Amino acid sequence: MTIDTLFFDVGGVLLSNGWDGAGRRHVADEMGIDFEEFAGRHELVADAFETGEIDLSTYLDRTVFHKPRPFDEAEFVEHMLALSRADDASLDLASRLKRTGRYLMAILNNESKALNQHRIDAFGLRERFHLFLSSSIVGVKKPDERIYRLALEITQRDPSQCLFVDDRPVNLESAADLGMEVVEFTDASSFERDLARLGVSP
Repeated sequence: MTIDTLFFDVGGVLLSNGWDGAGRRHVADEMGIDFEEFAGRHELVADAFETGEIDLSTYLDRTVFHKPRPFDEAEFVEHMLALSRADDASLDLASRLKRTGRYLMAILNNESKALNQHRIDAFGLRERFHLFLSSSIVGVKKPDERIYRLALEITQRDPSQCLFVDDRPVNLESAADLGMEVVEFTDASSFERDLARLGVSP
């Protein structure tokens, strides 16, 4: 079948990684908190945070504000959100693909609800994509096969109609096992060449 549905990761493909280990360390250093303590607490609640079981305030209560701090939640969140940067070439490619009208453009990513909403709003993702299947919305994370099955069920697409792009090979494996075409993202130019090889063009 012809590919007519494109699933995009966000962090590492369209934007910088919003709240990965390097970002968390950077903010911890900026805010003067012990990174090792914070990292340990983060690991205990990360899955619940990214699957929508707990909200941002609860996450911060458990990881940062379990003790008095010389800053408040709003200040910390400002530093979190400031980590996000656009990959302009990738966003431009997504825009061009959507403008063709030939493709269902969807997001398939692991992200907390608050960060996901911020990035959709701040970087114009709503104008580039038709559908958002974030882990915090569907309640399951990549690389769990269930999130890819949900994506197929929600879009009512055969796997052979779908392409999934992600910068992490482990996240591509289940999608490929289900029969989707997959591309490991390195940069926008290489990705566009990979798309052309598969018959997808803006």
